Amino acid sequence: MALQTGRTRVTANSPLSVSDPAQAYDLLHPEVRRWVHNQGWAGLREIQSRSILEVRQGKGDVLVSASTAAGKTEAAFLPVLSEVADEPVHGLAVLYVAPLKALINDQFGRLELLCERLELPVVRWHGDAPSSAKTKLLAKPHGVVLITPESIEALFCRRPAAARTLFGNLRFIIIDELHAFLAGPRGIHLASLLRRIDTAAASPARRIGLSATLGDLSAAAAWLRPTDPARVRTVRSTLPGSELQLQVRGYIEPLQPAEAGEKGEVDEAEEAAGMAISAVAGHLMTTMRGTNSLVFGGSRQRVEVLADLLRRKCEADRVPNEFFPHHGNLSKEIREDLEVRLKEGRLPTTAVCTSTLELGIDIGSVVSVAQIGAPRSIASLRQRLGRSGRRVGMPAILRIYVIEEDLGSDPNLLDALRQETVRAVAAIRLLGSGFIESPGSVEGLGSALLHQVLSVICERGGARAETLHRVLCGPGPFSGVGTQLFLDLLRSMGTEESKLIEQASDGTLMLGAAGERLSSSRDFYALFESGKEWQIVTSGKSLGSLPVNNPVLPGNLTVFAGRRWIVRDVDEAAHVINVDPHRGGKPPLFGGSPEAVDDRLSAEMLSVYMEDGEPGWVDVTMGRLLAQGRGEFRRLSLGTKRALRAGNDVHLMTWRGTRSNGLLAILLGAEGFKCWAHDIGIVVFQPDLDQLARRLAKLEAEGVPDLEAVAADVGALASGKFDGLIAPKVLQSFWALGIQGTAQEVRSVVSPLRIADLDDTVETSEAHEP
Repeated sequence: MALQTGRTRVTANSPLSVSDPAQAYDLLHPEVRRWVHNQGWAGLREIQSRSILEVRQGKGDVLVSASTAAGKTEAAFLPVLSEVADEPVHGLAVLYVAPLKALINDQFGRLELLCERLELPVVRWHGDAPSSAKTKLLAKPHGVVLITPESIEALFCRRPAAARTLFGNLRFIIIDELHAFLAGPRGIHLASLLRRIDTAAASPARRIGLSATLGDLSAAAAWLRPTDPARVRTVRSTLPGSELQLQVRGYIEPLQPAEAGEKGEVDEAEEAAGMAISAVAGHLMTTMRGTNSLVFGGSRQRVEVLADLLRRKCEADRVPNEFFPHHGNLSKEIREDLEVRLKEGRLPTTAVCTSTLELGIDIGSVVSVAQIGAPRSIASLRQRLGRSGRRVGMPAILRIYVIEEDLGSDPNLLDALRQETVRAVAAIRLLGSGFIESPGSVEGLGSALLHQVLSVICERGGARAETLHRVLCGPGPFSGVGTQLFLDLLRSMGTEESKLIEQASDGTLMLGAAGERLSSSRDFYALFESGKEWQIVTSGKSLGSLPVNNPVLPGNLTVFAGRRWIVRDVDEAAHVINVDPHRGGKPPLFGGSPEAVDDRLSAEMLSVYMEDGEPGWVDVTMGRLLAQGRGEFRRLSLGTKRALRAGNDVHLMTWRGTRSNGLLAILLGAEGFKCWAHDIGIVVFQPDLDQLARRLAKLEAEGVPDLEAVAADVGALASGKFDGLIAPKVLQSFWALGIQGTAQEVRSVVSPLRIADLDDTVETSEAHEP
């Protein structure tokens, strides 16, 4: 099916009017103007002109939001370098912070000649950067430093005097890929480091945030300057977005022989991988060969399987291989060779990757982007799509491949709804509307605060409790941590078992034996921990491992390895969830994903179910799957019902996201109900209907009970890198603090869930063609 063309536009959200580019150009330093001229540019872009005016004529912080390849880097650096170029040297002037070393290396290449013209040193500061330039900078701080949050942390811990010297007179701090820091441990970490930099400085530096993927601009402004969000000026592009060519294709596993190929034949490798993914590989081979493209495959295992299938197809066709894997487990050399090959563009190249190529490392413009599986994050989808259509006159091309399982004769209710298919359609609709998720609930807060307490003590050689609280817990990520919780954390760090800190006779807190060992490790500087998974164990035998995106309650249900299990207990320290087999009901074929779905995406799925009509950008199979899901939705009367029975189980269809449903499952589980949370609701196993109705009514009337009391029974709370070092009761308090925002929505979540709607038991059956 031919791709259908659509257009998206980005709207303005700034008090500035679009100004005469000549006015902005005149505000640049003469050498910067010469550099611009030498680039052969036809002129400044709109986002650059407006940013120049805001930086050069204003005094506050600036948030720059524009599409990928819109010139955001120059929008920040042209006016900033013009501002600091002829100033007397009083130390380092500009700190540029990025989430990736590769991105820093890219920006270094773009800035080196311009900074040389201005006689401003520019230095890369990360673990793989040359040490000679760092040494020279420490001897005479001046110019621009490009750095990661982890390297800022290392400076504070290992060279505190040098850190104070470097950061003492900063004029500007530029944060690239700001959306990557708005949520999660790295965002908490960087926000705390920025607060500490301000503490060390004679006066706070102006902050400039850059991003192509911002939904809630007020939340971004609050992160950028938590002490005064109103001070942040927003510069957002008013230019139309790229033309988008789009197709969403559906596949059913296992494929019928006629769909597997003309002869219905597959070799052993294809059969082991799954015939649907082999068919996807065949379509990718046809559409992407001869181009520079990206395929986001999801898991590392699927990336490797898909790259191998594509390589084998190239060999079978006797053509050079153009398809190569890219993920975090590969060596740096392999990843960088592929990145250079993409950027140079001399040979057609397609990278089959995880999220490793999602952020703004420069790999040039790719012709098309593909994703395997329905999107679970609109922000992530938008970021990936921004890789395509970056050249003037070239459209962005996006293909999404949705694989659904064959339902058989007795499908689970949730499988019969064809959620993957419906979520793909909902995600594309939200993409077209301009929606992007806002930062979610705060996770790993206790882990981050423990880390920063050790870091500040390490930096200062010791600190009193009140000093630590003042430095760390003002406006910013730890603003909600009260004195009592902070003291509880310090006490848990100072126990005989912990030995992270100890107290001198004058009240000064110093590193304990365990704290000394921890903070002296190179692993200490990073607050995030990749690949941390929970082992699922039954009767002493491991079933495998998976990330856990919601805490679990002993007695609740989980779906794993094609079976339903009941959680017996949780070993926080060992990251083990012990389960027993549970025979109740038929589990879904798909047990969910560790990546959370936003409330808005789940609500949009409900809208897709309730409407008629087929988008022009779906293929025949996708259209058939969509019709099946809608048919089952109507058969179950889910347009009017939010509660229904399937056998002895009760489905509560909240049409909220993963985190809201996870909290509701915990709240009901605390009352003795056995629950399982999924993307659009929860399943309550064999409940007493009168008790369930009373409990839901109480939640609607009173809201969430004491979260601290609920937390006492919750397991799998250790989401942060250092959570295992926190006393269980203190960790529970941090979980309760982080979940407060979600908890405030519980009344609206349970309000439509009328148990009175439960009449006859719903029998699941194979989804029928409408």
